[in-house]
Amino acid sequence: MKRGMRVPYTSGTRIVLVSVHTGREAAIDSARLVIGRLLAAGFVVRVLDTEARDVGCPGVEVVCCEPEAAKDAEMMIVLGGDGSLLRSAEVARPAGTPLFAVNLGHVGFLAEAEVENLEAAVDSLVAGRYDVEERMTIDVVARQNGTLIADTWALNEATVEKRDRMLEVVAEIDGRPLSRWGCDGVICATPTGSTAYAFSAGGPVVWPEVEALLMVPISAHALFAKPLVVSPRSTLAVEILPDTPGGVLWCDGRRRFDLPAGTRVEVRRSDTPVRLARIQGLEHTGAPFTDRLVAKFELPVQGWRGRVRP
Repeated sequence: MKRGMRVPYTSGTRIVLVSVHTGREAAIDSARLVIGRLLAAGFVVRVLDTEARDVGCPGVEVVCCEPEAAKDAEMMIVLGGDGSLLRSAEVARPAGTPLFAVNLGHVGFLAEAEVENLEAAVDSLVAGRYDVEERMTIDVVARQNGTLIADTWALNEATVEKRDRMLEVVAEIDGRPLSRWGCDGVICATPTGSTAYAFSAGGPVVWPEVEALLMVPISAHALFAKPLVVSPRSTLAVEILPDTPGGVLWCDGRRRFDLPAGTRVEVRRSDTPVRLARIQGLEHTGAPFTDRLVAKFELPVQGWRGRVRP
């Protein structure tokens, strides 16, 4: 993760793309507040055509839900949970547009602000008081006997999972076989994804600034079935054995591909990151990752005194 990448704004036209979880009334109300403040500050505000009717704000520019929507935008503001941000990343990533997420979900690890800080956060964005950090993503390719099945990417994880019965797979690191597992699946994750599905499967929490890749077997029937943390330059592979049932590939829980028996899935670091905006000097935002863990998981820290100073 690269920190402190300052993105100064210019005196020209400033464009912001706003995306909202339209299934939540609170999210729609928050989106209207954000749009109103941005329009009043002279911004051009874009709204996705799939959300425009629910948002219903006059004065916005309605755009198609595709990567072109984020072109030339200074930022994409996302109101929802982590799922909403993962969906929005599909639009923002190709354009290199930073994402600013306001948590209206449950955990919201990727969110920068909570809804109670919304007005102050928008004011900080208008004033240009924010930095941009880059989060590693992964490229994911699946082939069966040379036939391409999937060529995609993920911010959190790529998961090879069983469809009905247990999978028989062989895991590989950097072109060398590691172990054969009978399992429910295998997760290949980024540090960002270490607090998502990989965490639920017993994987380690990896701080975002650590550059690494994770491989986490799911319910594997084997003595050696521990989570692995490897170099960010490594290539991870999972091969579904030919004489076993096929599986399913999920990327960020959003993009699904059926995997016939004999499929090989390769995962490596992508050259294209996802960029996240971080507010400067606003309470409860830009917090250290340790503080985020404590807050999101409600970890007990009573009795902590901190470093004793002379």
